[in-house]
Amino acid sequence: MKVVGRDRLEAFWSRHAAAKGALETWFDEAKKATWAKPQDIKDRYRSASFLADNRVIFNIRGNRYRLVVKVRYRNGIVLIEWVGTHAQYDKQRF
Repeated sequence: MKVVGRDRLEAFWSRHAAAKGALETWFDEAKKATWAKPQDIKDRYRSASFLADNRVIFNIRGNRYRLVVKVRYRNGIVLIEWVGTHAQYDKQRF
């Protein structure tokens, strides 16, 4: 997959250093993945949640952090939309 928005991850982990390793691992795995449908994601990330408009929520580092992406399955693109702490996520509307 082509993952767009690494700068959002970097900005986040510059403020939350504990998230860096887990986010880097997710990013590397996503780049190597070939997700053609939501089930492909669910097979690897059992705790992933799916929203309308092909958005996916990933629990990062034992659910301390949340990552929201939009997946364009046909084009092989993953757009990082939002990353934050679980507490910040609870205040968001997606």
